[in-house]
Amino acid sequence: MPARLTIRDAIPDDARVIAEIYNESIAAGDATMDDELKTAAEIRSQIQNFTKRETFLLLQRGESVLGWGVIKRFGEDPDYRFCCETSVYLRHSEIRRGYGSRIKRALIRRCREYGYHHLTARIFASNRASIGYNRRFGYEIVGIQKEIGFKNGRWQDIAIMQLVLEDVPPEIPPR
Repeated sequence: MPARLTIRDAIPDDARVIAEIYNESIAAGDATMDDELKTAAEIRSQIQNFTKRETFLLLQRGESVLGWGVIKRFGEDPDYRFCCETSVYLRHSEIRRGYGSRIKRALIRRCREYGYHHLTARIFASNRASIGYNRRFGYEIVGIQKEIGFKNGRWQDIAIMQLVLEDVPPEIPPR
């Protein structure tokens, strides 16, 4: 019998596997502007410095982590307290198996629990698969930042996507 899939919050001891998965995308140059590989210590620090409304969610099959999603606050300004940024990363060997969708649904549920009304995602404008994936969850492109980064030897445009959770009113107290 295949191992069951579970989603759970990350703990500092998960920093190594989060970095490992993220570093696959850094090395591939396909989903992040980051150029420098992340260390477990850097990710551990990020986890330890998260607010109560930020988290990594890990998707596991048995003991093996297949991917993760993150909820990060949008900015320091308190007026943005109802807005966050979401991202999903999978091991490249696990792409196109529905795992990203499982993580995205869990992220959106958690965003509701945290009282976020406005979710954002930043995606390479050339990454049609990722844009389509986010559209399936109701995200829409609200703008393109032209030539905002230089990666892979050329200027990169970034699509800014958003999902407004209309059922999350501003009265929900932040956790």
